[in-house]
Amino acid sequence: MVSTPGTAIRRHRAPGPVGAVLLAVVAVGALAGAASLLRVAARPGPTAAWVAGVIVPAPSPSTVPPPTRLRIAAIGVDSALAALHLDVRGRLTAPSSFDQAGWYAEGTVPGEKGPAVIAGHVDSSHGKAVFYRLRQLRPGDRVEVQRGGAWVNFAVTAVHEYAKSAFPAAQVYGPTPDAQLRLITCGGDFDRDARSYEDNIVVSAVRT
Repeated sequence: MVSTPGTAIRRHRAPGPVGAVLLAVVAVGALAGAASLLRVAARPGPTAAWVAGVIVPAPSPSTVPPPTRLRIAAIGVDSALAALHLDVRGRLTAPSSFDQAGWYAEGTVPGEKGPAVIAGHVDSSHGKAVFYRLRQLRPGDRVEVQRGGAWVNFAVTAVHEYAKSAFPAAQVYGPTPDAQLRLITCGGDFDRDARSYEDNIVVSAVRT
């Protein structure tokens, strides 16, 4: 389902995944550094990698310059990009700064074919973080990623909110026929016992 301009964010509340495994993947937006828990599909796409039980985008050629900065004028984001990696448990490490976004460095470089993943915190115990307004994006909004001294432009195509207990990893991280972005942060209600938000906000964008 694709959001249309001016409409509320699409929320998905599937009753639960089938043939899925529980894995901590992205620690974004939780207070005091708590991890986000996602359920990921049990089978990767043909051009994706299978790392510690997680579907991850296929890597770009080593000659492609890495991204260094992200700009999203519609929500006031202008951030350097940290390189994010999987930890020993297969989790994507979160940016060390709440004011900075990061990209999955073993996956697709933004602007190359496939879904490049950029993650950021939504807030902290001190207040708003870099992706606090991510849910406000609408189709057509512009996203810019700097790499190799040049800017690569993307246009938002959809904004979704998924329950972490039923996160559609194959849909979000699976191979695409063109260059796309996945901007991810936390959303929904905050579970104080788990110290984690219950949902993820996922913004999809395509290179223009």
